[in-house]
Amino acid sequence: MVAGAQGGVIGARLARNEDARLLTGRALFVDDLQLPGMLHAAFLRSPHAHARLGAIDAERARALPGVVAVFTADDLGAAWRPGPLLVPPPPVPGALFHERTQVPLARGKVRHLGEPIALVVAESRELAEDAVAEIRVDFAVLPAAADLEGALAPGAPRVHDDLDSNLAAHVVQGRGDVEAGRAAARLVVRRRFRYDRGAAAALEGRGVVAEWDARAERLTVWDTTQAPIPIRNGLAAWLGLSEDRLRVVAPFIGGGFGPKIMMFYPEEVVVPWAALRLGRPVKWVSDRAEDFVSTTQERLQIHDAELAVDGDGRILALADSFLHDTGAYDPYGLTVPLNSQANALGLYAIPAYRSELRAVFTNLPIVTPYRGAGRQHGTFVIERLLDLAARELGLDRAEIRRRNLLPKEAFPVAQGIVYQDFTELTYDSGDYAPILEQALERIGYRRFVEEEQPRARAAGRRRGIGIVTYVEGTGIGPFEGARVQVQGSGRVTVATGVGTQGQGHFTAFAQVAADALGVDAAEIDVTTGDTDRFHWGTGTFASRGAVVAGNAIHAAAGAVAERARALAAAALGVEAGEIELAGGAARVRGEPGRAIGLGELARRANPLRGAVASGSEPGLEATRYFGPERGATAAGAHAMIVEVDPETMAVAIEKYVVVHDCGRVINPLLVEGQVHGGVAQGIGNAYYEQLVYDASGQLLNGSFMDFLVPTALDVPPIEVGHLETPSPLNPLGVKGAGEAGAIPTGALFAQAVEDALGLPGFEILEIPLSPNRLFELVRAHRAARGEEGA
Repeated sequence: MVAGAQGGVIGARLARNEDARLLTGRALFVDDLQLPGMLHAAFLRSPHAHARLGAIDAERARALPGVVAVFTADDLGAAWRPGPLLVPPPPVPGALFHERTQVPLARGKVRHLGEPIALVVAESRELAEDAVAEIRVDFAVLPAAADLEGALAPGAPRVHDDLDSNLAAHVVQGRGDVEAGRAAARLVVRRRFRYDRGAAAALEGRGVVAEWDARAERLTVWDTTQAPIPIRNGLAAWLGLSEDRLRVVAPFIGGGFGPKIMMFYPEEVVVPWAALRLGRPVKWVSDRAEDFVSTTQERLQIHDAELAVDGDGRILALADSFLHDTGAYDPYGLTVPLNSQANALGLYAIPAYRSELRAVFTNLPIVTPYRGAGRQHGTFVIERLLDLAARELGLDRAEIRRRNLLPKEAFPVAQGIVYQDFTELTYDSGDYAPILEQALERIGYRRFVEEEQPRARAAGRRRGIGIVTYVEGTGIGPFEGARVQVQGSGRVTVATGVGTQGQGHFTAFAQVAADALGVDAAEIDVTTGDTDRFHWGTGTFASRGAVVAGNAIHAAAGAVAERARALAAAALGVEAGEIELAGGAARVRGEPGRAIGLGELARRANPLRGAVASGSEPGLEATRYFGPERGATAAGAHAMIVEVDPETMAVAIEKYVVVHDCGRVINPLLVEGQVHGGVAQGIGNAYYEQLVYDASGQLLNGSFMDFLVPTALDVPPIEVGHLETPSPLNPLGVKGAGEAGAIPTGALFAQAVEDALGLPGFEILEIPLSPNRLFELVRAHRAARGEEGA
């Protein structure tokens, strides 16, 4: 698509320009790397969730043909130390936080299943795995703290011996008078909610390849990370290298979803260390069994919450006290539970709010953000409480939401609590009523409730409908940067530090630059995730790529456009204000015949003879950075129609609608793809994906034979509607969209299934479900009511 005069590209439904490489097998992934002399690594991982480590005997492993080295914690020297705290505790008065971070290889004690103990490096992966089987470890197995509530009980096994208990953190936030709201209420609804553990299960597991060039004295690391620049900075410090002697490349990544931003995974330290030590390239790529126990997880929380409403269903107060399972370590701080605290406020006017979180160490794998990152939990709490309040007051589910929506004129809305970016949670802009109404219209809510559902029930069919809303905090800082350069050929390069994991960055970023420069988006080459191409940035997480990196690209491209107009004006003998950029050229407005190509301008700005004017710069390029003062708040509503088989409790989703407001939309096609993927994961979180651990911390379903994920047959066609309320926090007016599809799906699923079953008094207070779990809940409900056939 060719741009008009400085515009016309943003908002266009351009197909992804990166897909040709992906579909033809030309895209580079970490496992594609084959380097001369490359060795292969495998890890000995703990088979126990909690045990003391005695002697480690690796002599038989070292003696095997093809084994180059076996390393344990004692071999690492100064490289053995706890990893960094990626996110410090929030600035909340009275907050308690115990920092305990993971180590490269376990020493003295293992604290979760799969924790690495030793590294084997061999001529092939198969030889390395054979050698791992020959290592003998003296384990003194300890009782495990594998139950979230039980881990806080007196006398519970302590994950960290130097602490008095397994309490990792305690934070209380709130505003307004909750007691007064409770006292004035017509109804107070109190319930306990449980949102259990799952795995991101990315198509591509984690992997690291490291190569030390002894002549250049330079280390190159290819890593499946969402944050290549912080990995470079931290790894250089860890290994004692100058940052300019370490290059980190995050190539194409087959799904990130949050867990691939954790720093540092043990493998990200030990594999580069081994490459330095051995002077040969070393490669490690996880298999699926490893991924289930070594990659961080989400989402177990238990909430005791209550909602106070008046006789019209208007909210007077919300109170929530919850436990958050942080796993064996807490390197990601309190990002996930802080998001839960924030998202419980939803789209609603809530005069009084109190939230108390307790993060708990357990002998389970580490918990860090996974698409939604705690937002699901808060959304589940408020949306389920509204459903229950509506039922008790005899109100329609849509109507109780309509009555409580924040009005358009209320924005910006300061919520009085600290958000994950450590600023006050503030909704920057929004218009929530049209979101709800469009979702109701698209799903056919009134027609279904009044006509289709009664007809289905008369025929013995269990069909139900659900409608929920959500907020999505997006686009947090601290910053991202970009460099935009026009080449002598006329092509444009864009380089930025964020990584990409399938979001469509190569297309969206090209559109932003093309819009400013008046060129075809196909003429723009985008590079992401290579620390040699761009040196500073933070990473891809929290739905921030388009907001933060996109605005940095917008600023850099704008600076290039300004310089191009100045150069063209001088060449054409007019004022810069008379120059417009269109069709890859700078031309005099109203006189398209008087023009000069951007490539020619770039060549003239980089002369081989003469002198560049004092105070100016050669070339036609610019580097700019953007850091938002706080995150931008996206919002939306989901609705769906389901049918439940009363015999098998199988749930079929007949129709799914999403209406989303992510500010100005750069590319509706890409946003819809993000929403579709999020909904698919949300459906998995709601009905399929649950990690099951026994009392000793052993994972009972660590394979795709037992851990279910939805397939294309389980995900229905998804209808997406866009509303645009531009954010005032950035020049593009954009908000993020990466997690919108996943956030409210559990609450929606519970509501729709309840409605389909139509059982008096039946409530779904936990996620995920499954046909078996739903059958158990229905049977228990009927037994409690003394019904036959329970």
